[in-house]
Amino acid sequence: MRHQNSRLRLKQKPAHAKMLERNLVTSLLLYESIRTTKKRAKVIQPAVDKLIHYAKSHPPHVAIRYANRVVTDKNASRKIMEVYCKRYADRTSGLSRITPVGARKGDGAELVDLELIDAEVGSSFDAKKAAGPSTELRTGGKRQAGSTDDEQPSAARSSLTAKKKSKVDKKATKKPSSKKKES
Repeated sequence: MRHQNSRLRLKQKPAHAKMLERNLVTSLLLYESIRTTKKRAKVIQPAVDKLIHYAKSHPPHVAIRYANRVVTDKNASRKIMEVYCKRYADRTSGLSRITPVGARKGDGAELVDLELIDAEVGSSFDAKKAAGPSTELRTGGKRQAGSTDDEQPSAARSSLTAKKKSKVDKKATKKPSSKKKES
């Protein structure tokens, strides 16, 4: 009998499931956080923990070969050796976290955020957000970031108002069209 002998497997064909798992592991290692389904997250969570633990406990040349068997990008194996070994030197397990985020709109699948513990996800975005709103997008990049409308040179303001006035003057000076009278 096979009581309590479950495995974490994906429902695709074996080759597709293996490649999907490799791609998800690579994405998690590169970006430190991914949004996927609950089942997929539970499948790749132990794989990521094993890769990082193996890299910490073996010589670098052996660990890189082991990681390259799983990951599809060499930058991911480089990041394991340079970043994650140092970050998780004191941690023995529990290197990733699954956070539920709700259901997917189309099919109702349970979505989760799988992220590495102590990850610096979106650090550049947070820095931009803290700096305040930028006016580059509104003006097409002509002004520097952080400048306000009050800092706009008066010559530029006067040229804008002159253009508006000239449009109004052209409309006012248009001759009314003469209609032919029918008799």
